[in-house]
Amino acid sequence: MSCSACQWPTGTIVADTVSSELFQAHATAMTRYFQTLMAARRREPADDLLSALISARDNTDRLSENELLSMAFLLLVAGHETTVNLIASGMLALLLNPGELGRLRADRSLLGAAVEELLRYVNPVNNATFRFASEPVEIGGVPIGPGEVVLVSLSGANRDPSRYAQPDRLDVGRDSGGHLAFGHGIHYCLGAPLARLEAEIAFAGLLERFGSMTLAVPPEALRWRPSTLIHGLESLPVRLGT
Repeated sequence: MSCSACQWPTGTIVADTVSSELFQAHATAMTRYFQTLMAARRREPADDLLSALISARDNTDRLSENELLSMAFLLLVAGHETTVNLIASGMLALLLNPGELGRLRADRSLLGAAVEELLRYVNPVNNATFRFASEPVEIGGVPIGPGEVVLVSLSGANRDPSRYAQPDRLDVGRDSGGHLAFGHGIHYCLGAPLARLEAEIAFAGLLERFGSMTLAVPPEALRWRPSTLIHGLESLPVRLGT
């Protein structure tokens, strides 16, 4: 396995280069983990999301057992992978744009806008999950037949020059509203408010704790994870100063 980040089960599941045997082993391990955790929450419910989902399954029969397990699985993978990669890739973007990093250090009131811009600029999810056309449709002059695959490039949409002026330029003061890092419509990310909060806390903490931060390796030495779904680094070596 070439990706060190893929040593974690969630990393394996979103990678494109792991063997089917390793994928199956890690997916099985995560499934068993959640089965054990759900059994514990059934015995002793807590004030948490998993207990609420179990209640929806057991008391109102709104979820099947497989749906409950799949939802827990999705929340862990989506909640962990996206936020981890936003923080790392976002920090890299700031390091490669020292003027914007300095601007953010000088004016912490820009932090909220900076997180939105980093969501747009580095987009931790490359593409939406596969969709299939249910009926004939034409998009941008391209006919799509029933049952054909539609792959939405979220990263591409977030660099749309008709929506954002100079879309390939990082601007922490930009109004980045309308980006698709969290999806759209009924599939809009359930954890978007939490992800924003986590990112603001992380970037604020890094700026507050370290007076300087520089890349410890040349940018071209960085390796990106082998995944069509997730956009993230294998690692981000940095030098920190007080």
